[in-house]
Order: sequence, then structure tokens, then C-alpha cells
Amino acid sequence: MEAIVRILSYANNKPYRSRDVRHEPHLYLNEDGFVDFAPGDVENPHNWSMARRVTITMSAVLLVVNATFASSSPSGCFGSISKEFGVSTEVAGLTVTLFLLGYCAGPLIFAPLSEFYGRRWIFYTTFTLYIAFNFLCAFAPNLGALLVGRFLTGTFVSAPLSNAPGVLADLWDPLQRANAMAGFSAMVYVGPALGPVIAGFLELKEDWRWSFYVLLWLGGVTAVVMLTIPETYGPIVLYNKAKRIRKAKIPGYENVKAKIESSDLTLVGIYKVALTRPWIILFDPISLLCAIYMAVVYTLLYMLFTIYPIVFQEKRGWNSGVGELPLLGTIVGAVIGSLIVLVDTQIRQRRIERGEKKMEDSVPEDRLVLGMIGGVAFPATMFWFAWSAEYNYVHWIVPTIAGCFLASSLVLIFVAYLNYLVDCYLMYAASAIAANTIARSACGAAAPLFTNQMFTALGVGGGGSLIGGVATLLACIPFLFYKYGKQIRIRSKFAPALDARTKEKTDEEAGPRDEAIQSPVSQLSEIESSVSQLSESDEVQRGESIKTQD
Repeated sequence: MEAIVRILSYANNKPYRSRDVRHEPHLYLNEDGFVDFAPGDVENPHNWSMARRVTITMSAVLLVVNATFASSSPSGCFGSISKEFGVSTEVAGLTVTLFLLGYCAGPLIFAPLSEFYGRRWIFYTTFTLYIAFNFLCAFAPNLGALLVGRFLTGTFVSAPLSNAPGVLADLWDPLQRANAMAGFSAMVYVGPALGPVIAGFLELKEDWRWSFYVLLWLGGVTAVVMLTIPETYGPIVLYNKAKRIRKAKIPGYENVKAKIESSDLTLVGIYKVALTRPWIILFDPISLLCAIYMAVVYTLLYMLFTIYPIVFQEKRGWNSGVGELPLLGTIVGAVIGSLIVLVDTQIRQRRIERGEKKMEDSVPEDRLVLGMIGGVAFPATMFWFAWSAEYNYVHWIVPTIAGCFLASSLVLIFVAYLNYLVDCYLMYAASAIAANTIARSACGAAAPLFTNQMFTALGVGGGGSLIGGVATLLACIPFLFYKYGKQIRIRSKFAPALDARTKEKTDEEAGPRDEAIQSPVSQLSEIESSVSQLSESDEVQRGESIKTQD
């Protein structure tokens, strides 16, 4: 019996002790006869210890730091790249553009593979290839090799960037996921802000290759930490468990299967969905408006790495190292934004504990409160930054503080909209996040190609005002969704709309309708995309698994 227990509880990198695994006289199967997580099952990622889940979350976020840090790092050394290869700074900016274009390609390629092989091995494979192609960048003999290396590194490192939110959904319930998402979103801004600062100081004494040496060192350390990440994706965990049961040859369970094994999906079929559905959902009203808004936010993020050198190096005469230091203010702002999300989560948790509101009574539009705050703060802080940076007699701390609160508003928008997309589209959330990721990454990729000309022609005040004006127009989107989002979802032709119509009919038959549609507790990743690009059947399997467990 001891041997059987050991076999049944065995898993590579298992985040629990074998002696903690309890087995009933009969193995736990769901109503369809598939292996499932028993109530309180220690093998269920949602039941792992708090310390273990926090550790895994931090490891996944560290992978994200590598992705975002690498995206902007060359922007601090465009000068030496231009000098060595004899090209303009706009051509040198292609090192950032091609990297971000890799963000568009990677999620559609690697995320569907996670359905077959789980998150863990996708992390291991893609991040190893990312490190390998960073060697090509660091020792590139010509500009062509550097650009090819940047596109490939961006493609491979986009897998951790898009799948990390899936890990958060694997480990945390929807309310706790907001806190984890805050940390994830902060790293989306902290990483890109740190890249130019470090590269700028290296530019003073060394050349552009040293920025890639730093990426290699960071990647090497992260690779060691990455090996501690276990498989967290529920269907794959159950698949491994079913294989162990069959191997143990327990009487009556020799042919037991996990639900994922009964699926008739093929890799070709999954790719067919992954490559087409995001484009269809992109033009759904909620998805389209969110994509436009997030594209503006993401474009501004990568414009800042050109705007800050203009403000503090060209206009004020600071060197390439000190001139990038004000970007640290955006890191502080990202942390402030994350803390606001944490406070909001605590308030929601206390309301639930006091019985003022049930978790199942929450609607997707509840996520937009932070988005409304960020939407108003975005143009306000953009105007503040632009016109305080326009005049050199204004102390440097003023635009730096403005940049700090600008980053806070962007984090609030980022967290609110990604969570809103997940809660709105439910089993189609992965495709919605994929569409959002592609749209914002494509726009961010274009930022280095026109920002310098734009701000040279319009000035810092004029260029910033143009961005602030667009942000002012877009600020009405979260307010409109907050008021009319329910009606828009009812008219949607995707699953959330179907749920809404069904509930509407049921409520009309039962009596007066509640003001808010009660949405199911979301079991899906956000994000993401970045999230995690999973197919419909994948998400349904996860929902059924958790429902059975509950």
C-alpha cells in the first residue's frame, strides 16, 4: 500500500509532501467517470500552501521581468548601435520594434502547445531558446544578425509573458488573482523602465553589447529559478495523475482517464482556433474598444523611452546615464498603482466577509472602477508631464513626479481592462486577450519609429498634449462600459452573451429581474495574454474540474 501511495502522489517538482496526500478506499472520479481533484485534494494547485503559491508566482513574474526588461534595454544605447553599424537612430530603433513584433507572433505559436504539454515545459523550452538567441544578439557581427536575434528573442520570451497570467489563474481564486495580477502588471512597467536606465549608464563606459551581456546574466539566474516551477495547469496535472494510476494497475482503475485524454482535439485543430478566433473576437464591441485603449496605453509606454531622453538629455544636457534616471519615477508609480489594486482587493474581501456582497453577485463591470480612476488620471498626468517638461526652468522633479503618477494610472488601466476582458468573455477570454496582446504589441512596436520626429516637430508640450487629448477622448470608455456593459454583453454573440440571455429569460419567468447580471466566478486566466491563449474546450475543462471540486 505504501508503494501505491508513493506512486499516486509522485509528480516532478511536486509542491507538497507525499505524506500529505490522502487516498480514500476508492479513487475520486467525477460524474463523467474521469479522474478529478477530490475536495481538498493537495494535488490541486488551488490547494497548495500559500507560501508555495507565492513562490511560484514570484518565479513566473521573474520570467516576465526578463521579457519586459529585454524589450526596452537597447533603447538606452541607440547611439552606440548607430555608431558601430553606421545607421540612423530610427534604424537602431528597429531593435525594439522587431522584439515587440515577436510579442505578436509568440503567443499564437506557443500558447496552444500548453494544452498538449502544460505550462512548465513551454516555459523551459522557450526561455532556453530566448537565452540562446541572446548570444546571437550580444555577439552579432552585423546589424542584420542583431535584428534577426531580436525578433527571435522577442518571439520566444513572449511565451512566459503570455502564459504567466495562466499560472496565476491556476493558483489563485478570482479575488486573490487581482493581487497577483497587480504584481504582474507592475512588472510590465518596471521591466521596461529599468532597461534604458542600466543601458544608459553602460553606454557611458562601454558599448551596446554590454546591455545584452546584462540580459544574459539575468537570464542565466532566472533559468535556475525557473526550474523550480512545477506543472500548474489543472488538466495536465490530472492527466499525469491518471497515467500514474494506470501504471499502478489498481484493480478497477486500470483504464481510468483524465478528461483531457477523451478530447478529440488535435494540435492542428487547436491552432486553427488559436489563429482565427482572436481576429473574430477583436471586432466585438467590448474587445475592440478595450484593444484601442490598451494600444494607446502600450504605445505611450514605449514612447516614454524616447521622450525621456529628449526631455532630460537633449533639452537639459544630462548624459545618457543620468538622463535615464527619471524613468525610475515610473517604477515608483507602477508600485503605487499595484498598491492601489491591493487596497481595492482588500476592500472587496472585507465586504464579502461582512456579508454585504457575495462573490457570485459580482459582475464584470465591477472591475472598471479602477479603470475609471486611471482613465481620468491618464490625460491629467500626461498634460502635467508634457508642459512641465517643455520648459527647462521648471525643476526636473516636477516632470519626474508627473511621470510617476502617469505610470500609476497606466497600471490601473492595465489591471482593470485585462480582468474585465477575462470576466466578460469567460471561456473565450483567451482569444480576447490574444487579440488585445497583438493589437497593443503592434502599436508599441511602432513607437520608436515615429516618436522622435513627432516630438521634434510638435515639441514636448505639443506632442504630449496630442497624446493627452486622445486619452481624454478614450477616458469615456470605462464609464460607458460601466453603465451599458451589461446590455452590450447581452447582444454579444459569444458565450457571455448567451449566459446573459439565458439568465434574462429565467429571471423574466421567475419574476422581477435584478439590476446586475450574476456572472459565474471566472476560473480563467487573464491574461493576459498576455495572457494565456487557451482554446474553448480547454477553458471549459478547467471550469468543470473546479466546479466538481467545489
